[in-house]
Amino acid sequence: MPASLDARPSGADDADVRLGAAIRRVRHARGMTLVRLAETTDLSHPFLSQLERGLAQPSLSSLRRIASALETSPIELIAEADAAASAHPAVEVHRHDETDASVPEGFAAGAARMLAHGSRPLHPMEVTGGATAPGEVFVHAEDEFVYVVEGAIHVEIDGEQSTLGAGDSAYYAGGIHHRWWSAGNGTYRLVVVKQGLRGGSAGRW
Repeated sequence: MPASLDARPSGADDADVRLGAAIRRVRHARGMTLVRLAETTDLSHPFLSQLERGLAQPSLSSLRRIASALETSPIELIAEADAAASAHPAVEVHRHDETDASVPEGFAAGAARMLAHGSRPLHPMEVTGGATAPGEVFVHAEDEFVYVVEGAIHVEIDGEQSTLGAGDSAYYAGGIHHRWWSAGNGTYRLVVVKQGLRGGSAGRW
């Protein structure tokens, strides 16, 4: 009988197996082949195959490239992997001074913090930043809601730009191109709520 795809490969670390399985689940949900993922990320097919089986570890830059190709973010891939570690309770409470234990050293944990973990229907996050120049344009299949807690941002949604200050918000449907950046020199803090991936996983911010 062939081994299950979710079986732990010999010599693989549990965390690596969970991350690899999470990448595979999101890739399948996006309808993307491993060959296409390799082409999009400029990473080798053998490496990605080993990664999904838990037999290889991605560098920070590689994980970001994979997340971008899958229309998600590194923190959400890690949260998706964390979902496989244990069943999540029906109720979660998080304190303002918590750090996100699912974010490894080197991922700038202060830039994003998951406010709920696992494969939930909603993926709320706290996002902080201060970039004053427009960055990459994002697009994903899931609806998204952004609320400005502190500071101000320029937000570009479907080619239209506006400025949002503390207390302002924006909602946009899946499939709409969007990006945001700091309006001025200050740091902004946002609450971003996104649908779980259609098919049962994470989205992108």
